Amino acid sequence: MKVTPITANFVADIEDVNLATINDTEFEQLYSAWLEYGVLRIRNQNLDDEQLQTFSKRFGPLEEAPFGRMSEEDKAKIKHRYVTTLSNIIADGKPIGGLGNSEATWHSDMTYIETPPPASLLLGIEIPEQGGDTHFANQYAALEALPGELRTQIAILTIKHNAAHTSVGKLRPGFEAFDDPREAPGAIHPMIRTHNESGRPALYLGRREWAYIPGLSVTESDALLDELWAYVALEENTWTQKWQPLDLIIWDNRCVMHRRDGFDQNSRRYMRRCQVLDRNAV
Repeated sequence: MKVTPITANFVADIEDVNLATINDTEFEQLYSAWLEYGVLRIRNQNLDDEQLQTFSKRFGPLEEAPFGRMSEEDKAKIKHRYVTTLSNIIADGKPIGGLGNSEATWHSDMTYIETPPPASLLLGIEIPEQGGDTHFANQYAALEALPGELRTQIAILTIKHNAAHTSVGKLRPGFEAFDDPREAPGAIHPMIRTHNESGRPALYLGRREWAYIPGLSVTESDALLDELWAYVALEENTWTQKWQPLDLIIWDNRCVMHRRDGFDQNSRRYMRRCQVLDRNAV
């Protein structure tokens, strides 16, 4: 197995490995590279749902795919209940997956819960000819880019992460609309997070929309957040994944943000995802 850094300290290509048959030694090397670079790309991985789910479980327990009001008895009959579809494809008048074709703004996955998932794995199956690129931003580097006074100012501050809206701005089912970010439901986390495996501090803002810094007025909170967000995705600290079919991307939500470009609804984008849960959450 070969690890090739794409930049000096952010994103790496993993080559000469078949994730369907990866052995323990290879996985340890891959896992170490993931901790070091934050984002890994492994091309030409023709994995079915069983293989994707099995490989993803090596990182930790997986989040169940959303099943709505399906009974536990019916859910138990589903073989690959931890693989989710992200797609804009409509079948029989209904979307087959989540997020559609809209642009998704910068965010880290599920920071609005008390113990957010450390890892996300996304496999590209059908890729549009244009658009739908995924961008990644190094949050270790974002923190290092902050002026000293600003870093000192936020060292003791927390941020409330809005749970009510998706990354494409839609209100989630079961939540009511609100006009004041102080009313947003969601978990509160430190603005600087120490990675529990690497031990390195990273900027940890979650998502800009409806975020709020407890203890400040809304005006003060918005002004400080706007100042911080100017450092989240500096060009020198970002990388763009231009998808090819059978690309698998693994990223570390504890130190990486990502966003997605929108694309033409007449194009087809079909992705399969597994979300790894924090071991302390299960």
